[in-house]
Amino acid sequence: MISLAATLTVAVIKTEFSFVELFDQNGFAGAVRLFKGLLNPNWDVLPRAVLNIIETIFMAFLATTLAIPVAFLLSFVCAKNIMQGPWARMIYFVMRTFLNVTRSIEALIWAIIFSVWVGIGPFAGMLALMIHSVASLAKQYSEMVESVEEGPIEAIESTGANKLQTIWYAIVPQVLLPYISFTVYRWDINVRMATIIGLVGGGGIGTMLVQYQGQAMWREVGCIIVVIAVVVWALDQASAYVREALK
Repeated sequence: MISLAATLTVAVIKTEFSFVELFDQNGFAGAVRLFKGLLNPNWDVLPRAVLNIIETIFMAFLATTLAIPVAFLLSFVCAKNIMQGPWARMIYFVMRTFLNVTRSIEALIWAIIFSVWVGIGPFAGMLALMIHSVASLAKQYSEMVESVEEGPIEAIESTGANKLQTIWYAIVPQVLLPYISFTVYRWDINVRMATIIGLVGGGGIGTMLVQYQGQAMWREVGCIIVVIAVVVWALDQASAYVREALK
């Protein structure tokens, strides 16, 4: 209890938590004006918002599509039950470390890097999502490979099959459906992330959002938020349906 109380005290101090500022009259009035704008959207920007959200969806789709084959191949290199032997263990350790470091850098940071590299726009955003997706999918795929049943592997090996044949005929059939299920979920995640990386020049509807937000045009922001919410809800329902159908 003493440790918890001390932790909470430090947290309050570090976050500068203040009821005075939270209920400050001027600040509260500003928040009221903001929410009035958000709840009264300006539908004149709807056509542009729809075009931008379509761009966002395809950014996420292309990033996920390009990430799949790379992550698929890396998943076997990063699976402990596949990489046996001194050299294989070394490769496994190096690749796992590389993917962990890559995944620890958020897509937002990758978007900043690629915005400088290839310029501001959807290409930079797509590359950022692709890099992050490769690292995340490879980790998830490799964990699926590590959890496969050993029986089919031993049966295929007993026929004299080599390593590649064992992977293709004994492991891939076991992980294929979970791979597809998680990949669909990853696309759903990428659509959500694509709306955020636009804030740093990654293209899509996020760029449009930050433009209006910077000018305090809250009615326009309200319209964009409605579009994002509808699309995210629809994709969430669709991905849930696909994952359920794959079970």
